[in-house]
Amino acid sequence: MTQIHGTCSDEFAAVRRAFGANFAAGEELGASVAVTVDGEFVVDLWAGDADESGTPWSLDTIVNVYSTTKTMSGLCMLMLADRGELDFSAPVASYWPEFAQNGKEDVLVSHVMAHSSGLSGWEEPVSAADLYDWDKLTGLLAAQTPWWEPGTAVGYHTFTQGFLQGEILRRVTGESMDSFFRREVSEPLGADFHLCLDPEHDGRVGDLVPPPALGEAVLEAIESDSVASKSLANPMVTAMEPRTREWRAALIPAAGGIGNARSVGRVHSAMACGGSVDGVRLLSPQGVDTALAEQIRGHDQVLRAESRFGMGFGLGTELMPLPDRCFYWGGWGGSVAIIDLDRRLTISYVMNRMAGELSGDLRAAGVVLAAMAGVS
Repeated sequence: MTQIHGTCSDEFAAVRRAFGANFAAGEELGASVAVTVDGEFVVDLWAGDADESGTPWSLDTIVNVYSTTKTMSGLCMLMLADRGELDFSAPVASYWPEFAQNGKEDVLVSHVMAHSSGLSGWEEPVSAADLYDWDKLTGLLAAQTPWWEPGTAVGYHTFTQGFLQGEILRRVTGESMDSFFRREVSEPLGADFHLCLDPEHDGRVGDLVPPPALGEAVLEAIESDSVASKSLANPMVTAMEPRTREWRAALIPAAGGIGNARSVGRVHSAMACGGSVDGVRLLSPQGVDTALAEQIRGHDQVLRAESRFGMGFGLGTELMPLPDRCFYWGGWGGSVAIIDLDRRLTISYVMNRMAGELSGDLRAAGVVLAAMAGVS
């Protein structure tokens, strides 16, 4: 039986049981789960192995969380808007003049935040290594024609959202999103989450284990001649890239973040508590509420499912039923993060054995349901 480490309040014992059940069923290699209420950790658990060689998953093990990274990038953008430095209703080109090419003069920052800009992928073929070339990929996006009329449809911006947000932030602040996040968020909160990872931390990074097969929905999308194919398979990544120094050093704000459930929960706890935790204020309460402002809903041309987006975060749908005043997102392989404003609650789950679908799996669902029950 896999030994579970960490702490868990009695009222959240069901979370520990659900977490342990994933290991008992042979579904995990290594994983961590965290729950905060009122900014305090009521669950902070980890178990299993950090790699296939049997290195234990430890207190400070961190792994790539893929699109759960988008919650950190979205937070940075919300902070700029809350300070009056960024207007979500303004054209992207008002901050990034070169962007006003090929019909993009009226693409709004809110379209980027809600995956409706028409730039869910790159038209020109790019490689995984190109993800490390900021100027190339932002330049291609600036020159590209949208694939649909911006604001009229939703199509998940798998990698491109982070490059678009990051370049807007750079034009506003004069610094990279990594620098902004570290200075304004992770260091003040003491959160062990990294948009770019310094080499000194490499020794504690766990290996992602790619899924044995991609899910049918993902394969169907990739094999089609569609927006989905161009968005998901250009570039084609294998999930082995996060094992390299090049990936860890690069700024990939939609998919390259490295942390664990504790660090994700620490950052999100500030949002759950009205924008401030332990004397560190990231947002005003009104700034937090901005994330809940529905921007678009409909059939997602990339995820091939119903999507509903607020400002930088996903909102509840029939497929992802959430209480009111909740927002969330997750990453390829299964990581997930939920912020519940009414309950001042966060739920974070991070693992290294990846599932094949893009939209999470039952391992996280069991943990989330148990956590929700603990505060109901």
